[in-house]
Amino acid sequence: MKIKLKIWRQPNAGTKGAMHDYDLAEVSEDMSFLEMLDLLNENLNEQGEDPVAFDSDCREGICGTCSLMINGQAHGPDVATTCQLHMRSFKDGDTITVEPWRAEAFPVLKDLIVDRSAFDRIIQSGGFISANTGSAPEANNLPVEKAKADRAFDVATCIGCGACVAACPNGSASLFVGAKITHLGELPQGQPERDMRVVDMVAQADYEGFGGCTNIGECTAACPKEIPQDVISQLNKDLRTAMKHGH
Repeated sequence: MKIKLKIWRQPNAGTKGAMHDYDLAEVSEDMSFLEMLDLLNENLNEQGEDPVAFDSDCREGICGTCSLMINGQAHGPDVATTCQLHMRSFKDGDTITVEPWRAEAFPVLKDLIVDRSAFDRIIQSGGFISANTGSAPEANNLPVEKAKADRAFDVATCIGCGACVAACPNGSASLFVGAKITHLGELPQGQPERDMRVVDMVAQADYEGFGGCTNIGECTAACPKEIPQDVISQLNKDLRTAMKHGH
C-alpha cells in the first residue's frame, strides 16, 4: 500500500517546528505503525536526510514509550499503544498526520519525542510505599480482600504513556495520578502515607503545569490499558479526606 505522511519535524526544544510531507510506498498492512516509521527512516537515511526522531523501547505494549498523536488521536484509531497499532487499520492512499503529544507539561525535545519526566517527578513526590529494606515479608502476614487486590492490580496496569494527558483538552494528568493513588490506596501497606501521598502528588502535578479535570472522559477513552475514569473520583475523595485531616 501507498500512504502520504504529514509529520511534525522540530530540530530541538528551542526551535520552531513545522509539518513535513512524505510519500511512502511498499507499506505492508502487517507492519506495526513504528515499523512503518522505521521504513520511512531507512528511506530518509538513503537520501541523506535526517531521520524522524521518535520514542520506542519494548514494542510490546508494555513500556508506554511510543507516544504519538495519529490523525488527532492519542496512539491512533485503535485503543492500543502505538507499537501495537498496525497498518491494516489504514487504507491504501490514506494521508496520516503524525504529531508529538501536545501538552504544556510535555515539552517537545525533537520531532515526535517529548519530555515526560514530569510523570517521574509526580511518582517521586509520593507514588510509593516506604518500607525498611531487607528480606521480603511473608505474603500471608497482610491478607488483602480479593476485591481490593483485584482493583489494585487493575489500576496498577497504568504504564504512564501520557495518552490521557494528550487526549485531554485541559492537559490534565488526573487519570495517571488517580491510578497511582488508587492502586496504593487499596493495599494495607499504602495506608500510613495515604494522606500525604495524595497531597504531595496533586501538588506536584499542579506545579508541573498539568491542567484540571472537568470529567470530559477523553483520558480513559484513549488509555491503552483502559484505566477507568472512577480513579479520578477516588483521587478527589482521598484529597478531600486528607484536607479534613489537616494536610
